[in-house]
Amino acid sequence: MVSIRLLLTMAVNRDWKVLQLDVSNAFLHGDISEEIYIKQPPGFEDPTQPTAVCKLHKSLYGLKQAPRQWFHKLTSFLQQRGFGFSRSDPSLLIYNKNNVQIYFLIYVDDILVTGNNPTHIHNLLQDLKSQFAIKQFDQISLFLGIQITRTTAGFFLTQGHYASKLLQEAGMANCKAAPTPITPTSKHAAINSKPFSDAYLYRRLAGSLQYLSITRPDIAFATNQVCQHMQSPTDHDFQNLKRILRYIKGTLTHGLPIIPGDTALHTFTDADWASDIADRKSISGFCTFMGPNLLSWSVKKQITVAKSSTEAEYRALSAATSDILWIRRLADELQLRQHSPTVIHCDSISAIAIAKNSVFMPVLNT
Repeated sequence: MVSIRLLLTMAVNRDWKVLQLDVSNAFLHGDISEEIYIKQPPGFEDPTQPTAVCKLHKSLYGLKQAPRQWFHKLTSFLQQRGFGFSRSDPSLLIYNKNNVQIYFLIYVDDILVTGNNPTHIHNLLQDLKSQFAIKQFDQISLFLGIQITRTTAGFFLTQGHYASKLLQEAGMANCKAAPTPITPTSKHAAINSKPFSDAYLYRRLAGSLQYLSITRPDIAFATNQVCQHMQSPTDHDFQNLKRILRYIKGTLTHGLPIIPGDTALHTFTDADWASDIADRKSISGFCTFMGPNLLSWSVKKQITVAKSSTEAEYRALSAATSDILWIRRLADELQLRQHSPTVIHCDSISAIAIAKNSVFMPVLNT
């Protein structure tokens, strides 16, 4: 999803049009390299050879090879016309020749196209339509379940329709809205709480919240908390999950804006220390902006127990740095080059001191 946000950020800064394509029956276009046989389809049996089988010459839905073969078919078509794969994201194909820049971002049969030469893009799409059944939308509407609205300022990404559907499925369409997604809770209540009666419902709702957080970073931390208890949820955990749903009820129109602005990257990191009384593992969090636009964020429990708050903060810095390095490479391929080091903001003086000092620190050798 970072690639989508970065592509839209690039397009809005350069005032490029973004087209959306949808490929009909995409998996039927793939070629098969293996020998695959199927039973005679119902209604097409040969009565003279009832035990005979059919050899496939083209891909079919249901084959494990179908997604890969379709992707290979489409990318081969683009490579023959001068496109190359991004080194950072294999779903992004780039054409950059003779001052013509075109970008194809592919997610199975949903595609985003943008570039600086509308005529070249038009000719390419006509060529593409001659090979595949393509539906073209001149404005992005619904991409991967995300509503992308073109505004006077740029783009606005939201999942209001998905959030409303989630509330309906949870039986909370008419619930009272909550002002925040999470509140300080009693640890004793969590420990003494009874097992929740419908673990499947809990997992389904928690998974839906994870998907909703694609455009809702404001629920990322709370969602991380409830997702830690999918194995054996309790009544207390379900109450926490319902709190998030009540917050969503009052914020259905919230989303992620993408507007023109500075293209320099900057990141904020933070971490708690041993907040989980069950395992004493810390939580790392970071968010990365390009100018005014939020590109990437993460809330994740650390793998091992940190021996100090400094160690926990330093690990958060490390996780953020790994993400930044990848985003910088991707931004460079989109001609959004970073001409100076990316600034990482951290509120731990001791962690910053260690990061600035290359001397080996035994306390962090874990």
